[in-house]
Amino acid sequence: MMPTRNDLFYSPDHYFYAFDGDTAVFVSMDRAAYHRSIFLDNRISQAASGTLRVPIAMLTDALHAPAPTGWIFHIAHCGSTLLARALDDFSGNLILREPLTLRQAALAQAPEQLAVAKAMVSKRYRQDAPTIIKANVPVNFALPTLAALDPEARAILLYLPLRDYCLAILRSKGLRTWIRSVTTALAPWLGDLSQTTDAERAAALWLAQMRLFSATAALMPHARSLDAELFYAQPVQTIMSVAEHLGVTFTRPFVEAIVAGPLFSTHSKDPSVRFNNDQRLKRRALMAISLADEIGAAERWVERRAAHADQALAALAAIRLID
Repeated sequence: MMPTRNDLFYSPDHYFYAFDGDTAVFVSMDRAAYHRSIFLDNRISQAASGTLRVPIAMLTDALHAPAPTGWIFHIAHCGSTLLARALDDFSGNLILREPLTLRQAALAQAPEQLAVAKAMVSKRYRQDAPTIIKANVPVNFALPTLAALDPEARAILLYLPLRDYCLAILRSKGLRTWIRSVTTALAPWLGDLSQTTDAERAAALWLAQMRLFSATAALMPHARSLDAELFYAQPVQTIMSVAEHLGVTFTRPFVEAIVAGPLFSTHSKDPSVRFNNDQRLKRRALMAISLADEIGAAERWVERRAAHADQALAALAAIRLID
């Protein structure tokens, strides 16, 4: 049976997957499909095959006010997937990890599309349990628009200090390919970085996002900053604090079981790979030696823009979730 427009607006089982020109592409989902879909881009795991395509105008003509949602904004490769999966309570709140529509609307600099995407990701299974969206890097560059759409939203601004960020995103060829690709896609905001090194691209991306996060602190009074290294070091306390801030009801024994379980002993993006924080710290120590020169180059790039960096870090320090 064809879903009604109300079904498309209010039922999470009809998931707005992507914009395709003037068409909205919906796919079939259920709780299990959301739970196993680590990301909601081309890696989505649908409840059933097939798509439903409807004119976007059909949605915008009857756009409703989105339900209150929680957000995890992050600067990439700083534990956001692990945090979002830790908050994924199969019987309670709904977690959406990196909806493609938000990325598309952000990169297109299309406020109307962003409003539609924002409304569609706010759907929930339980009215008493919030939907929480883990965005991705391009969405950070649409934060002013998102904040205007829902200034009272609760949000986590997850980040790493510059040195730790460089250690995270310069450690492999694959991640270097990513940093070149994403900084090229974000040229409207970052400028032309084609003649810069990987380290300078990393520094530029880090500083731009830190400035966006600090500006968000003024636009969204319920936004709170979180240093990812604190999350890695104190996962139980951090998850409890994040859950409370985002309106998720967790007991401490429940969270302790999550941290003691397979989620924290496997790779957050690939559960078939064994990985834990001790391994991450050992890898980081090795990278600190091999990447020393590049980290120095990134730090010098930021030092030349120290006023911007200092202002951003001070703003984030003022809204820390955990001291």
